[in-house]
Formats: sequence, structure tokens, C-alpha cells
Amino acid sequence: MKKLLFISCIILASCSEEQMDLPLGHAFELDAQLPADANGYYHLELGYDWQTLHRITGQVSAVENEYELAKIEWSSSHYWLIGDTLGYIVHQNWTLNDNGYLYMNNDTSYVTWFNGTEVPTVNGASYSTMDGEINTMFAPVQNMSGDTISVSAQASFADSHVSEVKTLKFIIE
Repeated sequence: MKKLLFISCIILASCSEEQMDLPLGHAFELDAQLPADANGYYHLELGYDWQTLHRITGQVSAVENEYELAKIEWSSSHYWLIGDTLGYIVHQNWTLNDNGYLYMNNDTSYVTWFNGTEVPTVNGASYSTMDGEINTMFAPVQNMSGDTISVSAQASFADSHVSEVKTLKFIIE
């Protein structure tokens, strides 16, 4: 019995930290959907609208040829604030008469209750698909031009295993 315990301790001690922290099937990879430069940074060119939408994908590894559902938690180094109004809603009121509908009046409501709300540049969470695919949306805004934004993700699996944090760095142009 002592020999078995001694051999078990030697085997466990010979395993690297990475092997013990990452069980088979609990790995995941991210894909920025952009080419990386020599330093590993991704360059995202802003569009003409206020916010530029860009999809980040990835893959969760399979366990014995089956994929386990994973929750991916995302975070970003940048966010933006909503100004004094988000816009407005126009209510068009119509009445029915003998000839059909007749326009009566127009009522406008301004949406101002979002003033000062922080908007992250990446969705907070997503789940892997049945084939292990990961997706989220990254959406920097115009005044972030010239910034370098870090987007990080961490996977949580059904058996309570949590992966290492993966980070992508985007230069916004």
C-alpha cells in the first residue's frame, strides 16, 4: 500500500501545472477574425457610423467527441457613456371614419432616462453552441480611434471547471 501511495505521489509531482489545470476538453481558443500584426495586435478599422460592429469567434474543445456547454464571460478595457438622450419615440394616433383611417395627431416622447449609462464595447456573456462554437460582438465607437482595446474571455464548464483567461488586443483605426 505504501508503494502505491509513493508511486501515485511521484506521478502527480511529475505532471506539469498546465496539465493539472486544464483537463481534457476544457480548452478554448479565440479568433479575432482579423489578421494579427508582428506584435500580435489586431487592427480594426472603424466604419462611418457611431459604432462599428465586429464579431469575435472561437471554439471550445470536445470531450470524447462530444461538446460540453460552456459559458464564456467577456470583458473589455473600454466602455462609453450615453449622453443626455437615446433618441425619441413618435406615437402616431389614427382614428377610424367611414373612409378608412384618418391621421389625427402626433405625440413625441424623448428617451432621456439612459443619461450617463455605461455601455461596454463587448457583450458580457455568451454560450458555446452544440458544436463548440463561441461568438460575441465587439463594438467600439468613433471616439476610440487610436486606442488599443483589450478584450478578455474566460470559459466556465458544467463541471465547475474554469479556464484560463484569454486576451485579444485591438488597435482601433
